[in-house]
Amino acid sequence: MIPVGITREGVFVLEQDDPARFALDAAKLPEVVDNGTRILWPSGGGERTLRVAREDGSVEDVADVDVVLPILHGLHGEDGTIQGFLDILELPYAGGGVLDSALCMDKHFMKIALQAEGLPVAPWVTVRAARWASDADGVRAEVERLGYPVFVKPARAGSSVGVSKAHDASELDEAMRVALDEDDKVLVEVGIVGREIEVAILEGRDGDRPRASLPGEIVLTTREFYDFEGKYLGGDGAEVVCPAALTDDETERIREVGRRAFEAVDGRGLARVDVFLTADGEVVINELNTMPGFTPISMYPKCWIASGMTYAELITELVELGIARAA
Repeated sequence: MIPVGITREGVFVLEQDDPARFALDAAKLPEVVDNGTRILWPSGGGERTLRVAREDGSVEDVADVDVVLPILHGLHGEDGTIQGFLDILELPYAGGGVLDSALCMDKHFMKIALQAEGLPVAPWVTVRAARWASDADGVRAEVERLGYPVFVKPARAGSSVGVSKAHDASELDEAMRVALDEDDKVLVEVGIVGREIEVAILEGRDGDRPRASLPGEIVLTTREFYDFEGKYLGGDGAEVVCPAALTDDETERIREVGRRAFEAVDGRGLARVDVFLTADGEVVINELNTMPGFTPISMYPKCWIASGMTYAELITELVELGIARAA
């Protein structure tokens, strides 16, 4: 495996093969630094040789690329842009494609796609920055009609960045400010009361339907919702449990909703489908994540491990799906 990193400035560099450098630490999150190397991608036309330019001006062949595993979150990572870049270079890659990545990165359009397939989503309003600036009272009235509490989310940010819970009208303005710092389009959603259940999806083989893992559950104790710290830093107040304690009927209904959601966005490779299971048994989709977390505390690998697949087998399956799609 050839590790390639991307700096904050968007420079592709050849990384050291040392996973310990990127261990998650709440005090200082890991960062790719510019080490002076520059990745030279193949020029397309069937040529797959990856090269690196060194600081001294020398250029060397690194390897022929079999498949790219883009473990990237957020802007330019899971929004379809890197996928389109790899498509242009004719390089096989694992995970979502351009369309499903772009759709699921934008929560507004994701909900529209799911609704069009008859799948249940939380009621919401979409607020753009221009409207908030010119008609904040109108927005406040719409949110009042939705009913508090509400979750206020940037439309195109991941990992719960910029997400707030507004319990009443007095907290809405600050929640909007936080979300608009991340994106100029914001979703305000009804806060669904229910168990937070997640199911891991893998693309089917040879035209078969998507495969769904056993569902897992996010159990909140002192944390009000599953935020960035809980997802990635192992913060107190949230526990990832897989498999979830569900009836056979609940398990199969959630797995089927996950499959249908994946199909609704033309899913490729993988996705984690997050739902709420309400007290009356309704399954409501929260969102799809086309590149879910793969840390040791992440739900996606935990669900497949609970379903009988090892971590190594899961990575191999993703790689093989990417290669098979290109072929």
